[in-house]
Amino acid sequence: MEGFNHYIVPSIVAVFLLYGLLQNVPVFDVFLEGAKEGLSTAVRILPSLVGLITAVGVFKASGALDLLSHGLKPAAQFLGLPTEVMPLALLRPVSGSGGMAVFRDLLDSHGPDSFVGRVASVMMGSTETTFYTIAVYYGAIDVRKTRHTLPAALGADLAGFVFSSLAVLWLFGQ
Repeated sequence: MEGFNHYIVPSIVAVFLLYGLLQNVPVFDVFLEGAKEGLSTAVRILPSLVGLITAVGVFKASGALDLLSHGLKPAAQFLGLPTEVMPLALLRPVSGSGGMAVFRDLLDSHGPDSFVGRVASVMMGSTETTFYTIAVYYGAIDVRKTRHTLPAALGADLAGFVFSSLAVLWLFGQ
């Protein structure tokens, strides 16, 4: 039974191939058609991703992230968040890699078993890179008006930020 997990994905692929062959589906042709469609989707969403990555880089390099984090400290205290995690809360909905860099810095400076480290860990697990996800998924299907998606997703992120602190307090104390 040990090592069985190494065979799961190849087994699933083999089942799909076998099923396609039994159904007289030109498996390789269908695969190439899907690959071509995937490539055209990637080309279509590339401008959104480049713009998003550039904006995050400018936001961090200009010092605006630090300035905004400092300005939001009273709001963080009101919501029960440690002020040290504000840069993570600001960057996480925009950039996964930027959020991960801030997260690593928090763990390096405060430790993974500290209150700040635990809150940051729960934040990383309970929130999403909202703008990236919207750019990729809506860009893939050419949706230009996101309607209620952005406010709902940012509301869910805010709930994830606040409740991460509450969950850590409830489970571990201060």
